[in-house]
Amino acid sequence: MSIMDKKTFYYILLFLWSSFLWANSATTILKNNEENENKIKHPNLSNHQHYDGDQHHTEYDHDAFLGEEAKTFDQLSPEESRRRLGLIVDKIDSDSDGYVSHPELKEWIHFTQQKYVRDNVDRTWKSFNPYNKEKISWEEYSDQVYGFYEDMSSSELSREENGMSHKNMFDRDLRRWSLADLNSDDQLTKDEFTAFLHPEETPRMMNLLVVETVEDVDKDKDGKVSLEEYIGDAYQKENDEDEIPDWVKNEIAHFSKDRDKDGDGFLSEEEVKNWISPTDYDQSDAEARHLIYEADRNNDNKLTKTEIVDKYDLFVGSQATDFGEVLMRHDEF
Repeated sequence: MSIMDKKTFYYILLFLWSSFLWANSATTILKNNEENENKIKHPNLSNHQHYDGDQHHTEYDHDAFLGEEAKTFDQLSPEESRRRLGLIVDKIDSDSDGYVSHPELKEWIHFTQQKYVRDNVDRTWKSFNPYNKEKISWEEYSDQVYGFYEDMSSSELSREENGMSHKNMFDRDLRRWSLADLNSDDQLTKDEFTAFLHPEETPRMMNLLVVETVEDVDKDKDGKVSLEEYIGDAYQKENDEDEIPDWVKNEIAHFSKDRDKDGDGFLSEEEVKNWISPTDYDQSDAEARHLIYEADRNNDNKLTKTEIVDKYDLFVGSQATDFGEVLMRHDEF
């Protein structure tokens, strides 16, 4: 492989890896208009928006209910989706009483999201640690992700694009690695590597996520988040004639009423922490309540298999028109 080909390859690798890390950052915001309140997206429930005004997007529910298997169900016929959904319902009904209760559904949603984290860590750990050593070092990791830096000049490393440079990415990863490294030996165990990859799942990493959020949203670099920066992170008006969406209007009111506790017109780091990790909001609980509300025909606050399968489009609905061969083990569910 030539030097130019090698550099191109590593640029692509870095882009994909950085995109992966940022996709799992708690800075991603869900414009989720539940009961006219926008909620912060827990990064593991879905990358889809749940509501856009009055429009409900079932893709969010598919991801929350199925986790990584949502993509597989998108390739199934309605008949096969219903069949497999019925098998899933049997698993969710842990006490086998014929009903899926709110606690059972909440636990299932939580399980699917934790399974995503575990599977993702397992894949990435094997990729960076093919010999399954007890630990991997920063040098081993950074050589694979940033090894091409040796072929770049200092000006290339420092050149910013969309507010981020190669040097920024390297420094940010190193800072996150150092915080995940509990005994400061410059090596991560698998548990520490989990904290590095998924800091949103690790309480001791929360303060770092706050710092990263401020860095991402704070465009003028004054160390705090203004209303314009807060809104601009999720919505950019195309032109002056465009009408501001209702969810933006609600979020502007939210900023002043709920986010900006001291009323100074900015979000401090503590206020950002309350924004990205609200202590009074359980995403799995809220999604379980939402699914029961949508599917519970007799309003008994629990679901039968029939009620769930009849609303298969809400839980697992297929978008496929050409079903073809399903590349999935039939015993998985």
